[in-house]
Amino acid sequence: WRKPKYYQISRIRSFYMRKVKFTESNLNEKLTGILGDFPKIEDIHPFYADLMNILYDKDHYKLALGQINMAKHLIGNVAKDYNRLLKFGDSLYRCKQLKRAALGRMCTIMKRQNSSLLYLEQVRQHLGRLPSIDPNTRTLLLFGFPNVGKSSFVNNITRANVEVQPYAFTTKSLYVGHTDYQYLRWQVIDTPGILDKPLEDRNTIEMQAITALAHLRACVVCVLDITEQCGYSLKQQCELFNNIKPLFANKPIIAALNKLMRRD
Repeated sequence: WRKPKYYQISRIRSFYMRKVKFTESNLNEKLTGILGDFPKIEDIHPFYADLMNILYDKDHYKLALGQINMAKHLIGNVAKDYNRLLKFGDSLYRCKQLKRAALGRMCTIMKRQNSSLLYLEQVRQHLGRLPSIDPNTRTLLLFGFPNVGKSSFVNNITRANVEVQPYAFTTKSLYVGHTDYQYLRWQVIDTPGILDKPLEDRNTIEMQAITALAHLRACVVCVLDITEQCGYSLKQQCELFNNIKPLFANKPIIAALNKLMRRD
């Protein structure tokens, strides 16, 4: 028969305090990493700030990050409060119960962040698929009605491989290609087709093009289909050009007449 080994209460307290502190520091590290990895709307270029607002809703994005930040502080407070209580634990059972309560409260706080974490994960995956656009480099920005030949033009002058189909709204997001002209590197951006209607009636696909036109310093190329095979008359295409012209004030503008060979 061996006599059971008993530890001093101070050693028991410090053992469970370390467990609480270790759990808190792990969660704090993970949550700090999440907050640091996502860009702050206020710190990024206005083009990307507006694009994120269109694609993900700026308020929802800020709210989700705010809830994660709040969870981080709550977990820190829980660890602090329970470590304070553990200093006065008078038995092994009491210390174990306090540790269990502390970890349970931390888990409850994290479970409540489930919807915010799922939303941020979707944003993270989508951000990874967005094209890398440099707002400060030489840029050609194409715009026009759907199916006027913007994507074909980009495919011809760059190595981009934008999908081309004989129907409208094939291009549903911004695409980027690069080309060299007179020993200079140019960024060529293909935007989704725009319809001539009020700004508040435009959908998410069209608003990406509007955001690019408004914020990027670029040479704007208005692509016009003079055969009208796109389904819109030349007059309608010119009206679209005139209606959104204020968006590219102080930017060089080129009107590109496309599908000339077909008209002949």
